Amino acid sequence: MLAALRRDVRAALERDPAACSALAVVLCYPGVHAIWGHRVSRWLWHQHARLLARLSAELTRILTGVDIHPAATLGPGLFIDHATGVVIGQTAEVGADVTIYQGVTLGGTSTETGKRHPTVGDRVIIGAGAKILGPIVIGADSRIGANAVVVKPVPPGSVVVGVPGQVIARSLPRAATALPRDDDALLPDLVGASLQSLMRRLDRLESLADGHLVDHTIRPPDAGIWHGEDFSI
Repeated sequence: MLAALRRDVRAALERDPAACSALAVVLCYPGVHAIWGHRVSRWLWHQHARLLARLSAELTRILTGVDIHPAATLGPGLFIDHATGVVIGQTAEVGADVTIYQGVTLGGTSTETGKRHPTVGDRVIIGAGAKILGPIVIGADSRIGANAVVVKPVPPGSVVVGVPGQVIARSLPRAATALPRDDDALLPDLVGASLQSLMRRLDRLESLADGHLVDHTIRPPDAGIWHGEDFSI
């Protein structure tokens, strides 16, 4: 147990640049407190003291803003950053060294008994506001972008963005020892890229039909900024 507590603190120190000391993590990090509270409620759950387990989980939710069912399985090295609004369902399974940001839901899509929540592989990063729903598997070393809604399985080493979540294979594999990169500005804009590709194709078709490019075509420049004169605002 002491080794697990130390790993929880170390995970926060390694992945949060704002963490100034181990003492600050122990005293001031609700995500760490939520994991510790879950360990208590999970122990009670497996001792068949299920009402006490739910009461313990509810107290942890009130104190930390994190709602974790006592039966959920959390792997070692989990870090819940900022913590507020995180929901982890009963049959959810979270692997080792996973990073979860605020507003994340690991939820179900049915009221049937049995496995109905996600299984998250090792070293996965789940961005703020992301929703992973149903008994799906998120492969190890994947990155779920902020506010993505994931309802289909994700292969290992993938990036997922959008609503519904679109799976993108990494061009370069991510090493298991690599530090998490949580900059959402690095994630691709699939809709924007698709629209720009379509506009370029339309430009080519119009140039073939008219013999020249049409200057008034509404399209973003290379910098990605839409010109105001193209619209009636």
